[in-house]
Amino acid sequence: MHTSLTCTSLSFTWPDGTCVFDGLDASFGPGRTGLVGVNGSGKSTLLKLIAGELTPTDGSVRAAGQVGYLPQNVTLDTALRVDEALGIAGRRAALHAIEAGDVSERHFETVGDDWDVEERALATLGELGLSHIDLDRTIGEVSGGESVLLRLAALMLDRPDVLLLDEPTNNLDLYARRRLYAAVESWPGVLVVVSHDRELLERVDQIADLRSGEITWYGGNLSAYEDALAVEQEAAERMVRVAEADLRKQKRELSDAHMKLARRKRYGQKMWDSKREPKIVMGARKRAAQVSAGKHRIMHEEKLAEARERLDEAAEAVRDDDEIRVDLPHTAVPAGRAVLTLRDLELAYGARVAGGHDLHGPERIALIGRNGAGKTTLLRTIAGELAPVSGEATAHVPLRFLPQRLDVLDGELTVAENVARFAPDATNNRIRARLARFLFRGARADQRADTLSGGERFRAALAALMLAEPAPQLLMLDEPTNNLDMASVRQLTSALESYEGALIVASHDLPFLESLGITRWLRLDGELTEITPEAVGYPS
Repeated sequence: MHTSLTCTSLSFTWPDGTCVFDGLDASFGPGRTGLVGVNGSGKSTLLKLIAGELTPTDGSVRAAGQVGYLPQNVTLDTALRVDEALGIAGRRAALHAIEAGDVSERHFETVGDDWDVEERALATLGELGLSHIDLDRTIGEVSGGESVLLRLAALMLDRPDVLLLDEPTNNLDLYARRRLYAAVESWPGVLVVVSHDRELLERVDQIADLRSGEITWYGGNLSAYEDALAVEQEAAERMVRVAEADLRKQKRELSDAHMKLARRKRYGQKMWDSKREPKIVMGARKRAAQVSAGKHRIMHEEKLAEARERLDEAAEAVRDDDEIRVDLPHTAVPAGRAVLTLRDLELAYGARVAGGHDLHGPERIALIGRNGAGKTTLLRTIAGELAPVSGEATAHVPLRFLPQRLDVLDGELTVAENVARFAPDATNNRIRARLARFLFRGARADQRADTLSGGERFRAALAALMLAEPAPQLLMLDEPTNNLDMASVRQLTSALESYEGALIVASHDLPFLESLGITRWLRLDGELTEITPEAVGYPS
């Protein structure tokens, strides 16, 4: 198979001295590759190096053809027209000028051979479910999810040989995700995608697992990868047990050897004291015994050291994806207690909550709806960040809101200092003890927030809110699985299992929502309505 993308002895170190890669070799051929790994392993950094957004410290990246890159956080100028965002504005304007009778040479040079550029653009928008978006509209008129799809449409129109996607389903509703899945499945060239989206990773041809600066390859999709990993981990755990048993054996043998040598020494001293043999003979025997004892001790010590090395090697092969385990008794809400009241609410950007909606006790509510339906606006209104046009949103218990952009953290403060802002009366020891259970142990609690990976930043923000004083009895999360790897999603789920208050989660990630034990499903689509679990989803 012809290799289209090659990383040779690739090294990269951040300005603060943090080494991400040291001599990485990797080759990506035609087909779809899912790049997975824990948060902070360097997945996004690798894509930026391949795309030329970052310069390697050493080594090289070679791509056979043009590279297209969709970053994790897409930011487009809201004043741009859609055709400008698609990169076709100049050709489109020239084409319209020619059609209007202006036959200037510069227009023909601008159009080149791309006479069907407008038709291709509209067809591409249609493939991604954006046929309702006019090319003359501005980016400020489309939703965040639609702007992600517009950026993808621009790449598709550009027809790169290599396409790099970093968490492309972030902020996409179920309808838009299905459109993106179809685009990924039909991509003809090299495609490398970083994602935590299970459905997307089920559509790849191979998995590249980035861990400790190296890539391990697995053929097949996510399910095949997880099956292979389970077999590997079972074998690794078995090797740890064998190595532990061998280490115990070597320790016993070394202890037995010391006891035997001690007995020999006592016997030799007894013979010396009793002078049963000539002194020259006893001296020779003593020297020979010392040499033999030294060799015996060194042999057993070497065997013990080798056993320790085997155990360390075996332990390194076992993955330790720690889970967040917290005890949050003060978040508990009695079953009948009123938590939240919504009455005839009209939101700032047009959505409505007609009549009344009440939340009681430790209910777990999933808030779903298409991009731009107003889910974030509703959560921000409940949190008091936005004033409603009319109506009321009244919380009856302490609440905390974790927004998509995680701006509850001060980037210049450490993780521990950020938590202290939300719990000013807590001692430093108490804060650090609680942070350890959110996997920020020791020096990790002293990392500045702006140096954290996406998953670490989310975990720090979650810790700050859940450990806040007073304890939040209503917790609202807006697209919490964005930018989280699968291990971090499991960690989030385990943390929320111990949360005893009321929960409102806005998300398009159905497997994650289903893992939370949702008690009510609410859909915001112009108005807020309660639906059955079977009715979750959108028309294709």
